[in-house]
Amino acid sequence: MRRLGKRAKHPAMSSLFEAAGMDEGAPRPLADRLRPKVLEEVVGQEHLIGPKGPLGRMLAQGHLSSVVFWGPPGTGKTTIARLLADKVGLHFEPMSAIFSGVADLKKIFEAARGRRQTGKGTLLFVDEIHRFNRAQQDSFLPVMEDGTVTLVGATTENPSFELNAALLSRAQVMVLNRLDDAAREELLARAEAHYGEPLPLTDDARASLRAMADGDGRYALNLAEEVHALSPPEPLDTAALIAAVQRRAPLYDKGREGHYNLVSALHKSIRGSDCDAALYWLARMLVGGEEPLYIARRLVRAAIEDVGLADPEAVHQALAAKDVFDFLGAPEGELALAQATIYLATAPKSNASYAAFGAAKRSARDTGSVAPPAHILNAPTKLMKELGYGAGYEYDHDAPQAFSGQDYFPEEVGRQEFYSPVERGFEREIGKRLAYWRKLREERDA
Repeated sequence: MRRLGKRAKHPAMSSLFEAAGMDEGAPRPLADRLRPKVLEEVVGQEHLIGPKGPLGRMLAQGHLSSVVFWGPPGTGKTTIARLLADKVGLHFEPMSAIFSGVADLKKIFEAARGRRQTGKGTLLFVDEIHRFNRAQQDSFLPVMEDGTVTLVGATTENPSFELNAALLSRAQVMVLNRLDDAAREELLARAEAHYGEPLPLTDDARASLRAMADGDGRYALNLAEEVHALSPPEPLDTAALIAAVQRRAPLYDKGREGHYNLVSALHKSIRGSDCDAALYWLARMLVGGEEPLYIARRLVRAAIEDVGLADPEAVHQALAAKDVFDFLGAPEGELALAQATIYLATAPKSNASYAAFGAAKRSARDTGSVAPPAHILNAPTKLMKELGYGAGYEYDHDAPQAFSGQDYFPEEVGRQEFYSPVERGFEREIGKRLAYWRKLREERDA
């Protein structure tokens, strides 16, 4: 925890060229030129920096604790960290976990200790902090605890999975949101104020540009800079905009949290019988480059877990979609995945099989290695016959209604009921059969 000090009068110079003023005429991206100078200029993150936000409350109370910023690219993580250092009068020490190692950390910690002896604190900003391994993350703990540094980490990955529990216990995780449409429009307005003229876009094209940014403020400004440089004789419409600029693919990392979030959304939309939402998440995954075979496997899982015996055809539809995709490939085969998704989402739902098997496994673990009842054991040898194996077994096909009603559970366990079919779809018929056999069994035991 660091108490507020005097605001720094001179920001730290990053290089000799900067110190000499030689970089003033160097080309800089629009996003860098329009980088906020004070926290109040940051857009889209009012839930953090506003008066009621955690950072706003910290600053109002005169302290700054170590934090980890978690959010997608272009949402202001680096900018906010730099402005926090300026706000509380701390030396801003940036580093990237991609290019740094233990030796770099040691140098930074030693410099911070020396700075502390002169009464100057250090805000250590670590970009991509999730790239550090466990030992590297642990090295932050002592310098955070003794106040040598106030750590501000930035990550695009879920800290719960990527950061040590010990580190997370000493830093507050703050989630930065994707910039909404209003925030992206504010950035475009700032770009126009900087250029002194409106961007050459129709209203529809302007909305398309905001959408293309996909919540990334930096990318929105990059697009604005690209459009301004075109200087077309007439405002660009949407088609001309798309033809003129490089459209970024949707953010989707098949190996990380985005992958699991989208497949979860697909599966739960199917479970919730919302075929339109399920199609949307399916499309998001395919557009993002997800492996179609993985999607097919998830559809099969949904068919047996959430549709189950309410519609036994569901699993065949899911498997057929996989076979069709194997046969046709992309993009034609994607339609088979879409069709299976619609079928599963609109099918009657039952997890009775899933629940029954879970209950059976719990019972199996609890009862250990008890033997089956002797009457259902085979007796291929004379000794086994003498021991009673198979004695009293009734061949069900010889019984009335092909149902003997014998007990097949171990005697130590007793009869149990795991499967309870729902009153939906085909399971309604299964329920009728079970009720009938239950009646015959009761009559036999009477």
